[in-house]
Amino acid sequence: MKRRDFLKVTGIGAAGAATLAAPAIAQSMPELKWRLTASWPKSLDTLWGAVEVMAKQVADATDNKFQIQTFAGGEIVPGLQVLDAVQNGTVEMGHTASYYYFGKDPTFAFGTAVPFGPNQRLNQAWYMMGGGKELLNQFYKSYNVTSFLAGNTGCQMGGWFRKEINTVDDLKGLKMRIGGFAGRVMAKLGVVPQQLAGGDIYPALEKGTIDAAEWVGPYDDEKLGFNKVAPHYYYPGWWEGGPMLLGIVNLDKWNSLPKYYQSVIEQAGQVANSWMMAKYDQLNPASLKKLLAGGTKLHSFSPPIMQACLKATRELYAETSASNPNFKKVLDSMNAFTTNGYQWFQVAELGYDSFMARNPQS
Repeated sequence: MKRRDFLKVTGIGAAGAATLAAPAIAQSMPELKWRLTASWPKSLDTLWGAVEVMAKQVADATDNKFQIQTFAGGEIVPGLQVLDAVQNGTVEMGHTASYYYFGKDPTFAFGTAVPFGPNQRLNQAWYMMGGGKELLNQFYKSYNVTSFLAGNTGCQMGGWFRKEINTVDDLKGLKMRIGGFAGRVMAKLGVVPQQLAGGDIYPALEKGTIDAAEWVGPYDDEKLGFNKVAPHYYYPGWWEGGPMLLGIVNLDKWNSLPKYYQSVIEQAGQVANSWMMAKYDQLNPASLKKLLAGGTKLHSFSPPIMQACLKATRELYAETSASNPNFKKVLDSMNAFTTNGYQWFQVAELGYDSFMARNPQS
């Protein structure tokens, strides 16, 4: 039978044949345009860059049928109001640090990092494989949002100080920009914590409104100019051993998406996550060298300060757990996973990294 006769018999014309030839998945993809608001200014091309990477991945994977328009902090809402904007449906999506919202409930801190919590790899392993995502999304549900992994900065620095901090007493009365749950730990040691968005830190530090500030690490910190107004740079940022950045989606909007689009968003978040980690590993070493060459004075927090901070952290965890069941549930899960992970890390990872750090290739 000739092809034209077959088409007549079956009743399939040219248009019908083209429909059969098109992939089934393409036929099921509706055209959507969403808006995403982030907590970051566009000048921070690592944090903001991950947002752009994620939006492009979604568009590419859907042949531009699903487009996400991105907005930096302050363009729709201030950087610290991303959760509220997503929760109430002002926008469909956000890219933020969950711990910015710890004032609503300390449990929010676990979506980014908590003091003396897991490093980069263990934090995201707990989120992906250790039940962290399920526990957090169960908690986020009461705020009408759901989350997915969309970035990680790696271990951060301990911040910029106008004067040297040698003893625990040197912390007393210090006005410091420090985000999330860590501010409450520092308050136990006499620090006066301030929560400021990234773009507001430099003016406050320059004017003397604050005495110290932490942000991320050498690359971002140099771009924000902190080295110009505070000469002393401390490490490690024990409050952010491996902070995650999450994508959050309005729960009603998420549930209305085709399963394929849900999968595309989560996979785009994974691409952004890997991109951000690689970008920081590329940029931070050179930036630190540049800062030191320019006169920045690098210091490690003294062992007494580290021990005092650890003691204050554990006290605060116990106090918060006693009154907040959600916090305790997530803390217990994270601690169990992290303890097990570090028992393995000290065998191979720590041994290898320590040897290689002592024996550079050039």
